[in-house]
Amino acid sequence: MEDHKIVQRNLALQREWYGEPLGDRVRRLVVAFNVSQAQLADVLGISAPMLSQVMSGRRAKIGNPSVLARMIMLERKVLTPDVATGAPEALQRALDDVRESKPTVSRDSLPVNGDESVAYPVLRRIADRTELQQAADMLSDDFPAIAELFRRAIRAANR
Repeated sequence: MEDHKIVQRNLALQREWYGEPLGDRVRRLVVAFNVSQAQLADVLGISAPMLSQVMSGRRAKIGNPSVLARMIMLERKVLTPDVATGAPEALQRALDDVRESKPTVSRDSLPVNGDESVAYPVLRRIADRTELQQAADMLSDDFPAIAELFRRAIRAANR
């Protein structure tokens, strides 16, 4: 297969697997954190050449789930007020936090069938909308995925 066809296939796979080409996601992080690709690679725990290959579509995927988890952590940190201001110390603190993190991906951290909506009735049975919203607000900084699950349970109850 010709190089450009391989790249196009890999970019299509990235859109399917990651929602968009990884090059777009990485470029946003480089700009948001005002770092080089090599510096970002170091934070993510991947070699700079490997990051370049993924960005260009010469490779389709990030093989190490911890690297992907760190990328998602950085994407979420961009949305926090202190990082969003662009303050250099906040940017560096966020980068250091992610670099030092040891994210794990296990069978317990992934839904079995991908349908989290089965949890909504259980959550609503143990807590009313107000309690779920309060819990989501309290958890949003440290546990954003759980907070969002609570918010989706609230929205599902409103339908």
